[in-house]
Amino acid sequence: MPASSSSPVRRLGGGLLTAAAVALAAAVLVPALLGYQRYVITSGSMTGTYDRGSLVYDRVVPTASLKVGDVITYDPPAGAGPAGLVTHRIVSITPQPGGARVFRTKGDANPVKDPWTFTLQNGTQARAAFHLPYAGFALAALAERKLRMLLIGIPALLVALSVLARLWREAGETALEGRRA
Repeated sequence: MPASSSSPVRRLGGGLLTAAAVALAAAVLVPALLGYQRYVITSGSMTGTYDRGSLVYDRVVPTASLKVGDVITYDPPAGAGPAGLVTHRIVSITPQPGGARVFRTKGDANPVKDPWTFTLQNGTQARAAFHLPYAGFALAALAERKLRMLLIGIPALLVALSVLARLWREAGETALEGRRA
């Protein structure tokens, strides 16, 4: 039986890359199958609880079940806050006539409460359940087209070159055996 043409270092490196890819895929797919939504923390407003680059998983819960201390991911009122989703802690809930509730949030690392208040119009809301520190960096990196193409293209090119090298080697061995016969 011929010896393997790949070195132990290459096999170990390939194994580690495969394990990392499987772990990232599992971190994304398994929670989604269990009903969790995922968000990458891109700012430092929740540092200490969720550092920048953390991957936060939210479970959709009834809005009526939210309480002070819960961390939610929501869209701030138009023109009042940053554009896009925010993951902050509820610091106050003020009941209003008619059953509405007005929420106020704060980032754990921010010195003051968010300057806006808001109501949640839907019957459900995303509430943080758990997180994976820094795993969001890998997911955010994959959002960059050029990097994604490199991560897919380079291994594909290496596989293609390996296959071509093996075919070339086998063709040479076949030709050499044909001359000997």
